[in-house]
Amino acid sequence: MSSPPPPCGASWRMGSSSSSALRVCTDHQGGINWLSLSPDGRWLLTGSEDGTARLWSTADSQCRGHFQGHESYITFCHLENEAAFTCSADHTIRKWDMMTGQCLAVYRGHTSIVNRILVCKGYLFSGSYDRTARCWSVAKEKPIREFRGHRNCVLTLALYSSEDLLEDSEEDELEEETFSRDFLVTGSTDGTVKVWWVSSGRCHQTLLGHTGAVLCLILDAPNRELFSGSTDYTIRTWNIVTGEQLRVFKEHQGSVICLELKVIGELLGVLDYVQNLVNRHLYSGSADKTVKCWLADTGERVRTFKAHKHTVSTLKHHAGILFTGSGDTCARAFNTKTGILQRVFRGHKLVINCIQIHNELLYTASHDGTLRIWDVRQICKQNKRRLKKERSLQGRSSQKGSLSRLFNNRVGCLGHQGKGREPEAVELV
Repeated sequence: MSSPPPPCGASWRMGSSSSSALRVCTDHQGGINWLSLSPDGRWLLTGSEDGTARLWSTADSQCRGHFQGHESYITFCHLENEAAFTCSADHTIRKWDMMTGQCLAVYRGHTSIVNRILVCKGYLFSGSYDRTARCWSVAKEKPIREFRGHRNCVLTLALYSSEDLLEDSEEDELEEETFSRDFLVTGSTDGTVKVWWVSSGRCHQTLLGHTGAVLCLILDAPNRELFSGSTDYTIRTWNIVTGEQLRVFKEHQGSVICLELKVIGELLGVLDYVQNLVNRHLYSGSADKTVKCWLADTGERVRTFKAHKHTVSTLKHHAGILFTGSGDTCARAFNTKTGILQRVFRGHKLVINCIQIHNELLYTASHDGTLRIWDVRQICKQNKRRLKKERSLQGRSSQKGSLSRLFNNRVGCLGHQGKGREPEAVELV
């Protein structure tokens, strides 16, 4: 990659204290709807209500690109190592040269707002309020496949290869589909999840069970499972091959907005578990102001994080820390093992729509139009020390043939005080 152009007139200010953001980037003239991190971690891309996207260097937090051309607000953005993609309420998707800011392609065909895009294997997938999803060749500007069947808008997308899902015998039964072994999964406000063959546009499965809009999807391809979150307050787990509903997670009291799956073996550095399924934790953020942690294989709730004062709009798990963004304008960091709230990040004026973590820096993008950058090295170091200690305990425990005690901590985030009041429990770091 060539050297980036000079900064594009970035406006930012330094934080004045250890509790404030390191930098506040104020270039956008409208709310930031999405924040994407490049695969190599060198770049961030923000998409805004002002109809523009901006490229930021993670090395110095400077704005290095300004992408203009959309005729309405940007709903979502995606960053590759060499190109940027944006979709908009103007019904189009655009591809941009990261270094020059030049628009390289405009993908037209949708007849309403484009909500989501994803890029994989040289193909671009999109979902829209026009009730369809589409597949495009990144190198061309015409759709090569249309996925039609939802009764309402398509809100969320996921993609994976059937090679991860089908046994040899099953593949033999699907010889007509050998042109492509990829599935596209779409979630819709019609309450259904659909699984499509990319090669033909044919619907492979319709997953029925939700009674409200499907807002978020996350997949676990090795275990053939898909998790969906909905406005019906539930999370549902599906066998992606058979369409069977496996479990329903029912304890939320509001819409499920965001999901993240974490394999505990990855967290603890344990590579030799016999049972991979029992080590999965699912985190769900909700309009009920909580995040819940579940055992993904059973649906049992492990912990509830209750410190938020509004909808939990976004979350990320990193190095034993749960980072959240909320409609109460704050981001938070929780210790996932104890449930203790370790830090509250204050400064935004409106809802935090998206967060990213890279090199022990937290990036928060808000509807107030700012990108804020926070130093989280101290809490990351503290949690790394705890994880190292847990690895040592795990090593001793594994000699006795049991790891269960490492996963039985059910400490809640909050304690009751007086008349049912639940104050934030903050651990000083």
